[in-house]
Amino acid sequence: MARTVLITGAAGNIGSKLARHFKTLGWDLRLVDTQSGDGIEVCDLSVWDDAWARHFAGVDTVILLAGDPRPEAPWDKIVPLNLDLVLNVYEAAALHKVRRVIFASSNWTMAGHRFDDGALPTDRTPRPVNAYGMSKLVGERIGKSFAERRGVSSISFRIGWCQHGANQPGPHMDWADWGQGMWLSDRDMAQGFEKAVLAPDSVRFAVLNLMSANPGMRWDIETTRKTIGYVPQDGTAPVLSQAQQDGAALTRRTVAMIEAAKDWVRDTKW
Repeated sequence: MARTVLITGAAGNIGSKLARHFKTLGWDLRLVDTQSGDGIEVCDLSVWDDAWARHFAGVDTVILLAGDPRPEAPWDKIVPLNLDLVLNVYEAAALHKVRRVIFASSNWTMAGHRFDDGALPTDRTPRPVNAYGMSKLVGERIGKSFAERRGVSSISFRIGWCQHGANQPGPHMDWADWGQGMWLSDRDMAQGFEKAVLAPDSVRFAVLNLMSANPGMRWDIETTRKTIGYVPQDGTAPVLSQAQQDGAALTRRTVAMIEAAKDWVRDTKW
């Protein structure tokens, strides 16, 4: 079934890969970004304008990728680009009766769990460690609000690591087993978004992990399978250099010491 899909952030890494994939499906695409490119409408979505909002008319699904993608982004960039922009996009979607918004959330919403244990389903308590991760968590809640109050179905993907270019896994990836464990291949990424577009209207709101089927990873993708029919085709076990192994072990010991010190300060009667 043909779809009309609007991609915000269409000039970026994921946006450009999705545009190529969706074209092979014969879908009608509307591409929006602050950067010019083939078929891209240049718009600043962080500032409301009826002119760009008109692009949402007649759209079935919006892919919300636009925003500042930097984990180190400061609050003065996060507020307009990752908060105001998200609100504006959802408002435009509601105004023009878009069926669904698919929001690019992030694994950074859970980064504080890196050095603890246990699986990482999306209903585990979030633990962002920076402004970027916090903004993505807020974006998920904005989606929930619009699903419940404005009738816009919202699927938020906590996206793993889909690198620019060839996107091959391996020890060149930062963050040791944590980084490699969230690898997301290009074709799994494209399939996940395709499945989210095609998911039935009964999916009103969902927060889902989107990673490849990497052996031993902590990220739960079973809920993603059940909710939208995601069937990852790729996956790879982490391959760590000795330096990465040593660094991860040292960091875990350091984090454990810090947590023990926090407990001691909390429980000590001064």
